[in-house]
Amino acid sequence: MGIQDNQPPPSRSGETRSSEAILSSLIEQLETVHQQVKHELSADIERLQKDKNRLIENIEQLHHQYDKLQNQHQQALSERQFAQQQVWLKQLAQVLASNLQRELVARINRLRTSSDQPLLTTDPSGLQLPSSLQSDLSATELEAVLDTSLNDTFRELQQELSTYQSDLSQRLSHMQSLEQQVEMLLETVVSRLKNQIDRSAIPNGENQPETSTKPSVSPVRPQPTVIEGSKPPSPPTQPTSSVQLGLFLALMSAVALSLFNVCLKIILQGPEPRQIFGLFEIEGIISPGLGNSLLILLLRMIVVMALMPVVATFLYPAVWSDMKRFIQSRDTSLMLTVIGSGFFLFLSQVCIYIAIGEIPTGIAITIFFIYPIVTVLASWGLFGDRPTLIRVIAMVIILGGGVLCLPSFFGGAAGNTQVGIIASVGAGVAFAGYVLLTQMAAGKLHPIPFSLVNFASIFVFCCVSLIFLPDNLSMDVDVNVWQGLMFGGVVLGVLTLCSYLFQNFAIRSAGAALASIIGTSGPALTALFAFFIIGEALTPKQILGMALVILGVGAMSFERLVKAKKKAA
Repeated sequence: MGIQDNQPPPSRSGETRSSEAILSSLIEQLETVHQQVKHELSADIERLQKDKNRLIENIEQLHHQYDKLQNQHQQALSERQFAQQQVWLKQLAQVLASNLQRELVARINRLRTSSDQPLLTTDPSGLQLPSSLQSDLSATELEAVLDTSLNDTFRELQQELSTYQSDLSQRLSHMQSLEQQVEMLLETVVSRLKNQIDRSAIPNGENQPETSTKPSVSPVRPQPTVIEGSKPPSPPTQPTSSVQLGLFLALMSAVALSLFNVCLKIILQGPEPRQIFGLFEIEGIISPGLGNSLLILLLRMIVVMALMPVVATFLYPAVWSDMKRFIQSRDTSLMLTVIGSGFFLFLSQVCIYIAIGEIPTGIAITIFFIYPIVTVLASWGLFGDRPTLIRVIAMVIILGGGVLCLPSFFGGAAGNTQVGIIASVGAGVAFAGYVLLTQMAAGKLHPIPFSLVNFASIFVFCCVSLIFLPDNLSMDVDVNVWQGLMFGGVVLGVLTLCSYLFQNFAIRSAGAALASIIGTSGPALTALFAFFIIGEALTPKQILGMALVILGVGAMSFERLVKAKKKAA
């Protein structure tokens, strides 16, 4: 007993192994149950999917049967209608036969009125002759009487048909004369409406769009050079008061765009703070660059796209029906032309934003106005529109003024100056492409829906460009300036729409040619507002260059006005 008491207690390793075995068995059972449940659920899902497909097929079969029953029902209705028509035709034939029978009997009786023979009578079954007449008349005589009666009846019917035919011919001739009168009236109305539309939309009736007809979202008042072509009748001369109102509205449009350019300059940061009216300083919101320019343009287009549908409906109530026809027409060439013009206008906007951020505002806009040179040369090569002597002189003047306006390439900020000059030139070239493509779409789409499509295209191109822009060129905005940046976008959008409205009403009141002459004051007004608002001064050489550019563009607009008056005379 003592030895047994001194032995250690038995080890529990067996119990531990049994517990592990039980746990392992339990886990295996749970795995098995999990696999079984998963398999059952998969089978249920597969069965439900099959039931769903079968129900869909049954529903489609029911739809097919329903359509088939509808077709059968319609076919049955058509057959019943056809049967009813056959019955009506039979009844009509019976009535006609009865009338002819009565007429024949009456004529035979009139032939025998001199004799004492009884008259012929008819019954529903047909023609019957009395026995006394049958005894006196032989078969040959009866046949002769019937032939004579039938010939007389057909002769009278032919005369009546000839009378009806003559009357019908007279009525048709009268209808044709009325149709000709209506056509002449419609042609007159269409011509007047076309003249009214040309007066309010297409400048001087020329078969070429200008930016005065299709006001763009450009920060300048674009005045493309006219490319001669076939032209509809010119609009009538307008009253003096209407012309004066139109010139005032064109000036207000140019003022709105000049203020737009100055506001854009204030938003962009410069090397030094800008003095606003000499009273206080503003640092600017964001730095100039490709990504930031796209961001400003996008914010501006959000405002424009929010308000433009209302403005477009007010200016041209049929804008949405025209847009629907434009989309449903599936005219690929026209769609590519309109979207392509929007793309070039988008490039022009981005370039001019970069230019305004790098060089003085007035200089950037003045260099931009070299685009008529590109337009004239491109239209000569593409459309064979040989430039006149006045245009050649105007192009030389514009080119000389642009050279005088160029800032020095060498100096403390040579890199920024070069970027600004290249961007201004690029904006002018891109805008010339917009003008040429807009000319190709002239007459196919009204200017207001055309502008709406352009705005939408610019909005889409801004979004896509910001998404795929490389990181080294993307936007760089401080989180603390978003509120001011959005406010600046609202201001730019409102100024854009104000300029659009003023220009549209100016064209309606004074005509596109006069409005375009006022629009050439854009560089001068921009430089003037930049000088008074932010103290941006120009050298005498740059002022002379600006004057030469305005003179050259104005000469082209004046030539267009003189030609329009000659054609109207």
